[in-house]
Amino acid sequence: MQDAPDSGPSAGDVDGAVPPVRTDSGAGPVGRVREASVLLRDILDLTVDLEADVGAELDVNRRDFEAMQHLVMSGPLSPTEIARRLDVSTAAATVIVDRLAAVGHVTRQPHPSDRRGVLVVPNPASVDRAMARILPLISGVDRVLDDFTTEEQGVITQYLARVVDVYRAQLPQHS
Repeated sequence: MQDAPDSGPSAGDVDGAVPPVRTDSGAGPVGRVREASVLLRDILDLTVDLEADVGAELDVNRRDFEAMQHLVMSGPLSPTEIARRLDVSTAAATVIVDRLAAVGHVTRQPHPSDRRGVLVVPNPASVDRAMARILPLISGVDRVLDDFTTEEQGVITQYLARVVDVYRAQLPQHS
């Protein structure tokens, strides 16, 4: 995403800064960005790529894969809860569930405490397929921390927690 060619070391390299980067529109420099911030951007891009790859392997689109992620992490959910988590209408959530059911990734089962309600239940084989791709990534990322002292791990965790706070601050507040 950088437009500036690598011209070798510069004074900015000492503090971990990289040459100015441009916006996707090429409108001009957005300022100096430290290497850690560029690497976070790379992680975000790679996450999108990995999710697309796993979604393709499961034969689902991005939104359907997002619904599957919620079901894998939380277990059975109502269509209304899926709609809330995806920030879509209940009608759109029904279409998503229909597509997931059509390819065998979920089933609808009666809600145990609401006679009129249903729960969307992930197919264990689909969960296993998704987790077979995702668990090595999670384990590998976690193992990277083993290369750092306990104190360094604390600093890394503090940094990432603060980055999460910055991201959350950019989202609209839902009441």
